[in-house]
Amino acid sequence: MIFLRGERVRKQETMISAGIDIGTSTTKLIISRFSLMNVAGTTHVPRIEIVDKEILYKSPIFRTPLIDFTTIDVAGIEKIVRAQYAEAGIDASQIETGAVIITGETATKHNASEMLHYLSNEAGDFLVATAGPDLEGIIAAKGSGAFDLSNRTRKVIANIDIGGGTANIAVYKDQKLLGTCTMHIGGRLIEFNDQRVASIAPSIGRLIAEQSIPLEIGDSIHTPSIRRVTDFMAESLGRILKNDVRREDEVLIIGHQPNWQEEIDTIMFSGGISECMYNHESASHLAQYDDIGTQLASSLQQASLLQAFSWAEPVETVRATVLGAGTQTTEISGATIQVAPHELPLKNIPVYNYDFQEDLARGLANFEAAIQTAIEMFDATREGQNFALYLSNLPYMGFRDIQQLARTIMQVMSQRPKPGEPIILVLQTDHAKVLGQTLLAMNVQQSVICIDQISVDHGDYMDIGKILDAGVVPVVVKTLTFHSS
Repeated sequence: MIFLRGERVRKQETMISAGIDIGTSTTKLIISRFSLMNVAGTTHVPRIEIVDKEILYKSPIFRTPLIDFTTIDVAGIEKIVRAQYAEAGIDASQIETGAVIITGETATKHNASEMLHYLSNEAGDFLVATAGPDLEGIIAAKGSGAFDLSNRTRKVIANIDIGGGTANIAVYKDQKLLGTCTMHIGGRLIEFNDQRVASIAPSIGRLIAEQSIPLEIGDSIHTPSIRRVTDFMAESLGRILKNDVRREDEVLIIGHQPNWQEEIDTIMFSGGISECMYNHESASHLAQYDDIGTQLASSLQQASLLQAFSWAEPVETVRATVLGAGTQTTEISGATIQVAPHELPLKNIPVYNYDFQEDLARGLANFEAAIQTAIEMFDATREGQNFALYLSNLPYMGFRDIQQLARTIMQVMSQRPKPGEPIILVLQTDHAKVLGQTLLAMNVQQSVICIDQISVDHGDYMDIGKILDAGVVPVVVKTLTFHSS
């Protein structure tokens, strides 16, 4: 998720964003332009918001290039991205925010992490690489329109984004995320060649074994067993949406089970399979594949368990994730920060969360031990890997409390293996500017980067971008999680 921190934007400013979605079946890209402006009065604390989003370019839909079943063709992806930037008239250096999202079964490829890190460096100066099924579902729900629909209707809306390899479910009410779940449901889990079954994904191999469905490589495309598989997928999805998980459904669940509590009112489908259901894209823009996509779409439309819900049509189908990645991952927040511009940008900074539990004295007493834990966690070889220190649940603090906190920070951060590295602080509350300025007034030896109103945790990474003309700093909080097949 991307936040912007900084001083007042005195005039409208624009940023260029890119969204790149590399899925099991397809790869696509969009380029957008955001307009930022201070919407607060001249006598008020600045409140910077995105006042306009304009999509500048939508790429065609490409088949995701693979070297083999376990390896992404990185050079092929790069060729697509560079060609589409040229087609859009955009240079990579102009990209200031956005996301590269790797989705579905593509995230199980052994070089998925390598490819994302490569693209995050090559595809733009400040493009964040992310993966992981929960995040995919969240981004798709924003791109499909389910997120906004939950606010307009006040109902519980579930968006199910189904592509080539996974169904990513995100459940919202009043634009609040209630829960997520991901399943092995997708069009390319069984593929055909010359009217015969050419490949069966491992997850579906386990399913047909458990359900005693007679299906194997070489069988005819017309065997009734194909429909048995897609019908089971649709029925299992219906049970998951109702939070009625049975033992036979577990073979299709990736990671955690459904974790929402409220009953779902309305369902919405996005992703490539939904295109078979809604036909939003023109036929010339869609690649045709020899897989179970069409049969799966039919099973979903006819499943009795799914008919029990109200259905809503999405704003976007196959492009929902890339639209969400390119236009919906950016949020705007407070202006009370202290940064050292010459230290920016910073990329892939791990986050250590230190919880004060509303007690400053006790928190400061244990502060040194916590920093030693952070050093062991992120810099075990003592090579100088820096980290961001997230100070959560701070109590109300007066000026003397701020001074005491600053003094302690100076002391303990000087014990790092490379004490001259910038001190990077993240706060929930509006104390960043005063804390940063207090550290500078105490003649701290290190550069200080202090930002606030961001919620992060262990396992997250941060990118902090260059300061823009208006004094706005883009901040990306990301989690790189690759699921297994």
